[in-house]
Amino acid sequence: MVRTSVLTEEETAVRPPLPPFTEETARRKVQLAEDAWNTRDPRKVALAYTEDSEWRNRDRFLRGREEIVAFLTDKWQRELGYRLRKELWAYTGNRIAVRFAYEYHDADGRWFRAYGNENWEFDGNGLMSKRYASINDLPITAAERRIARSAD
Repeated sequence: MVRTSVLTEEETAVRPPLPPFTEETARRKVQLAEDAWNTRDPRKVALAYTEDSEWRNRDRFLRGREEIVAFLTDKWQRELGYRLRKELWAYTGNRIAVRFAYEYHDADGRWFRAYGNENWEFDGNGLMSKRYASINDLPITAAERRIARSAD
């Protein structure tokens, strides 16, 4: 049987590293999140969250994977050339705080850099049950880009 790179629902029941986090495992969790978001694959990203995950993203409040998938699908249809960097800020027990920056352009070719902070809470299986994000956008020129260029 040939395996694909797509994870089944059963394979996502446990998502190491698991809490309680150490500095090493918290950094690994942040890197895994960065890698997943940079795929711009809403379904793949959503598998890292609990079925009833609670989000605040700017002024939007979401609950559950299907709302996350819909939100990310819309986001990456508008935010073209998206490229993200995350950095561990703090961790304790089953929580991680992250600061991040990402760059994207709109359909008219205008570039932006978004800065923000996220607070994450995980269940015992390593799935994110809560994500609270505060984000601000800054218009930039293409020459001011700092984050490695994506394939777009």
